[in-house]
Amino acid sequence: MSSAQASSDLELAADLVRRAGALADRLLLQGLSVAEKTSISDVVSNADAAAEAYIAGRLAEARPDDGMVGEEGAAAPGRRTWYIDPVDGTYNFVSGLPAWCSAVALVDADRVLLGAVYQPRTDELWLGGVGSPTTVNGVPVPPLVDRPLAEISIATYLHPPRMADAGIREPLWGAIAGAAALRMIGSGSVELAAVAGGRIGLWIAVDAPDWDWFPGAALVEAAGGVTQVLQHRGHRFHLAGPPTAVADARARLLAA
Repeated sequence: MSSAQASSDLELAADLVRRAGALADRLLLQGLSVAEKTSISDVVSNADAAAEAYIAGRLAEARPDDGMVGEEGAAAPGRRTWYIDPVDGTYNFVSGLPAWCSAVALVDADRVLLGAVYQPRTDELWLGGVGSPTTVNGVPVPPLVDRPLAEISIATYLHPPRMADAGIREPLWGAIAGAAALRMIGSGSVELAAVAGGRIGLWIAVDAPDWDWFPGAALVEAAGGVTQVLQHRGHRFHLAGPPTAVADARARLLAA
């Protein structure tokens, strides 16, 4: 992929998430219709659907040879794939909490090419990818400092019904117990952007959907961090952060 193509893709991604996030925010202020998906905390709103439809429509016009996969059902095959999370952190979104975002990632056959995350309530646009160091509102983030797990915070999500599964609970607790602090914000892309920006130390998730993983993983890698997905006890554990902390967390996960 040429540098001109990469720059064009990044500009498109930035425009998509900024406009989709603004659309969702307007619909929130107008009043939402909300439905449960798989549980009382897994919900979808008309803003999710509208923001995804907007992104999907733009991509069909601007990148007709690319495919897409959206959380709310957008799908098309193509030479590369755009992953769409129109409102990441919908439970926060519908509850009036500010920690939510719109996110996209572009993936080819071998790697994640770029990620874009826009947080409307803080007006922060995060961009980064292959050959494009992570920025927030156009300002490069400092390179991630390599630190051990014991010196940093860890962000994850503990879904109460799933904690009955020892294959989730025990490895997660093993990693969490080795960190300096625990944070749960409720939006994977918001948390991963915070890892890229040095605000949170490490991110761990279990069986994360691709649209929750790829946008933020691109940001972490472009900030000098590392990302890993490992299979353990019947689940996929996703890790992102500084190399030493990721290695520490991996060892603790696999020991449980």
